[in-house]
Amino acid sequence: MRKPPLDFLPWLVLGAGFLIAAPVAGGQAPQSSSTPPGSTEPHYPMNEDLRHIKALSQPQLSPDGKQVLFTVTESTADGAGSHLWMVPVAGGEKPRQLTYSPSTDKSGEHAAQWSPDGMAIYFAARRGEHTQLFRLDMRGGDAAPYDLKVPPAVDESKASNAIPPVGAEKKGTAAGGSKDSSDSAGKPDAAAEPLAIDVSGFAPSPDGKWLAVWARDPETPGEKKQRDAKADAEAVNQSQHFTRLYLAALAQDGSFDGALKPVAVDPDVHGVYWSPDGGRLLVFTEKPNGESDLGPGGAEWMVEVSAPGKPVRLASVPATVSGGAAWKADGSEIFFAAQTPEDAPPGYDELFALPTGADPNSGGSPRRLSAGFKGQLYGQPMFSTSDGLVAEAGIGFSIAPVRLELDGSKPPVPLRLGAAVVSGLNTNRRQTGWVWLAESGGDPEKMCYAEHLGDACTLLPTPALAPEHLRGVKPELVRWKSGDFEIEGLLALPDIPAGAKAPLIVDVHGGPFGAFADRNDSFVAFLVGHGWAVLLPNPRGSSNYGVAFAAANKDDLGDGDYQDIMAGVDAVLAQYPIDAGRMALFGYSYGGEMAAFVEGKTDRFKAIVSGAPVIDQFSEYGTEGDSWYDRWYFGKPWEHFADAWKQSPLSGAGRAKTPFLLLQGESDTVDPLGQSEEMYRALRQEGVPVELVAYPRENHGPLAGGLLGRPSPEPWHGYDARQRLVEFIEKNFGPTHAAESRQ
Repeated sequence: MRKPPLDFLPWLVLGAGFLIAAPVAGGQAPQSSSTPPGSTEPHYPMNEDLRHIKALSQPQLSPDGKQVLFTVTESTADGAGSHLWMVPVAGGEKPRQLTYSPSTDKSGEHAAQWSPDGMAIYFAARRGEHTQLFRLDMRGGDAAPYDLKVPPAVDESKASNAIPPVGAEKKGTAAGGSKDSSDSAGKPDAAAEPLAIDVSGFAPSPDGKWLAVWARDPETPGEKKQRDAKADAEAVNQSQHFTRLYLAALAQDGSFDGALKPVAVDPDVHGVYWSPDGGRLLVFTEKPNGESDLGPGGAEWMVEVSAPGKPVRLASVPATVSGGAAWKADGSEIFFAAQTPEDAPPGYDELFALPTGADPNSGGSPRRLSAGFKGQLYGQPMFSTSDGLVAEAGIGFSIAPVRLELDGSKPPVPLRLGAAVVSGLNTNRRQTGWVWLAESGGDPEKMCYAEHLGDACTLLPTPALAPEHLRGVKPELVRWKSGDFEIEGLLALPDIPAGAKAPLIVDVHGGPFGAFADRNDSFVAFLVGHGWAVLLPNPRGSSNYGVAFAAANKDDLGDGDYQDIMAGVDAVLAQYPIDAGRMALFGYSYGGEMAAFVEGKTDRFKAIVSGAPVIDQFSEYGTEGDSWYDRWYFGKPWEHFADAWKQSPLSGAGRAKTPFLLLQGESDTVDPLGQSEEMYRALRQEGVPVELVAYPRENHGPLAGGLLGRPSPEPWHGYDARQRLVEFIEKNFGPTHAAESRQ
């Protein structure tokens, strides 16, 4: 049930934001399997089509404002590797691909950034055994990797209890072999050779003089020897390997001028934000070894480049700081995102300002910039402008940049840029132009440029992102009353014969603190292509509607939000040609949990499909990756037994009747496999038709992405899951005018 990280939100919590080549308002009669993949006739996406959709991300305006760097992720069918592209803002030229991957690199190039002078591009890629940092000179030539090595900070093979013991001979040495007494704590020898690191992140300074790099401690030869010998027991939450920060001085030609210098902030490092003059760094860290399970463990540090060994922790920044940050143009203030002080689900962020100075802790308490906002502020991107702060926010079914007053005196003002969903907003240091990605239901995602923020979109060409002749769906906004709340939903309708009624699929988002957005959703179009209407509700507990709405399902999971969803079903049945006798429900993550609640509460649906659900709050709480999020909703289960059981779908298994399909990743650390296995066993023993399909190697977010049509390195899991979903629903709907499946 835990809310996924932000990089997971765009397609699970916020809806499946996919790219369709030709927008069409309205629907189309369902098509049969006689419409082949690659057809030149306009058609809704078929199962195979969803394996051929690419993704667009990270547009970045060059320092001179003339070029845009962006990332294209290849389709599932082509391996889902990512590559860097560039296009001029002036028009007249086609976009060109800048980077290519060798056959040994399956993931491609990512995390690209311009050098401050625009003469080079930095990016990360895995070549050989390590994720390396590369520099691509824009004057020509191949990208060259930096030789990033550091002396190992820890060598667990030298610990006093290491197996095999330190000094043991290759053969026949007893367990009491000799050890280096000076290294009994696992520290490496003082003369240990520097080792290559795997880059976690990097940030060039604005003046081009420094490069900040953060990376996890490298594996030593002794540790590798242990792993190869299968002496690889792991003590949970006791690792001494951390993600640390280093500084590299850059020469004029972009090469390193000396070795990496360690920065003495506490681990683990997750982000770095340079001051405008390049003299200071704001560093975001989180406590390692599962500390977040005990409570928020974030921190912000101020580091002077001239004194990397003397960082100052910003004491007034709360531990709920979430990592997004920006500097005021003159360096006098920093802006950051952290949990609202009001009672709200973990992750309900506000934006704050904090003065800096000679003593960064002398500025008092952070200043709230977005109190009372009826939406959800995101920590990134953030830009300090001449008239305030610009950040990204979710507002109902839209995602848009908002402008904030620096004194917090007025609520954030949305900047409408001609699309329901605006993401990836970016500018250069001098703000000589702005770029962003834009999409709406029925309107494919595109890349936009404007000289001034607020101006109309000038389209920038990108490579083809989807098969030709695909049709999209423009959903209708519907509203209904449920208790004291007005609830919103999106309804996508197919064209159906006169006098007929369409079956209905209810799709429930994840979180529960998440929300659907009005994206160009090819998974919804895939369902509509079967002749099905699709309802996407944002019930109480969703984000994007303010604190009170977000907190309304505290200690009430599967009750009030369930009533909101069913009230939405009744509303669309009353207003649209929907067949009440042929309804199904699908959800993933918390949507899968809601699907399991629905199983024990009503028999109005003919089929229910649940992806990666929580079934038993007790067992899930003890086996998931992090329980802090769940704890806000119902507390520690052993202290709130009745509350936790009431909010466990398993408690309703004895009342279950509806055929139930479970789709689950075997390697899921958010909602582990055991949750689906518990539901499968319970329903099977209750005599309810139930199926469980498990996907090897899949974690929580990646399986959802593949199922919903996002590029995935697993070539067939998403296809298989969609095929099973359709077959399961059609089998339980019985014969209809759309009975011919379009796989």
